[in-house]
Amino acid sequence: MAHTITDFSPEIRQRIDAAFARIGQGLNAYVETRARRDRIEALEAKSDEELARMGLTRDGIIAHVFRDMIWM
Repeated sequence: MAHTITDFSPEIRQRIDAAFARIGQGLNAYVETRARRDRIEALEAKSDEELARMGLTRDGIIAHVFRDMIWM
């Protein structure tokens, strides 16, 4: 027989919600970092000529990928 507990106090519910929120934030950060790493690797794999056609240099790849987060 399975038992479930549904009588959580508001404090317990807040703690559970906060724990899941932290887990979600960690997952979001991981996915965001992974996506950016993949983009950086794809750009680094291009030739200098391909990058030039895109208006990029090798030195500018990181700034390009993180352009929404950094201001120059």
